[in-house]
Amino acid sequence: MFQSPRLARLLVLGASTLAAAGSVTAVPASAHSLMPPPARDEDRTGDHLTVTVRDAGTGKDGTFELYCHPGGGTHPDADSACAALDRGARWGTDTFAPVPRDSLCTLQYGGPATAHVTGTWAGRPVDARFDRSDGCQIARWDRLVPVLPDMGQ
Repeated sequence: MFQSPRLARLLVLGASTLAAAGSVTAVPASAHSLMPPPARDEDRTGDHLTVTVRDAGTGKDGTFELYCHPGGGTHPDADSACAALDRGARWGTDTFAPVPRDSLCTLQYGGPATAHVTGTWAGRPVDARFDRSDGCQIARWDRLVPVLPDMGQ
């Protein structure tokens, strides 16, 4: 029937492909099914901090998740907290660095509030503790408001 064995193979291959394609049932997709599912907090990428605040007062204590880039989580003011962290970020400095040991600090007590911040910021691990035990510690805390609660002092 066919003069060329190559042409015969191509026609058989083409017919097989069409038969296989015809056996697939097309399922119409709604616009909703084409959209990716919303990101769950555990699936997010970017910066993530866990902020635990104690003895700061009613409505300020608790453990909060803060996601930045994009912002979200359980932090009461995630967008402002992320913006403050972005403004305070400087190349070559640690946003969460402790007060240097040789600092001269005022003998001032800012209250019993403490905070512990863990996670990742700017691709670096964070494990920082905060209190308000003297003027330097109060200033360090205040630099991180609204990541940490405003103590109004």
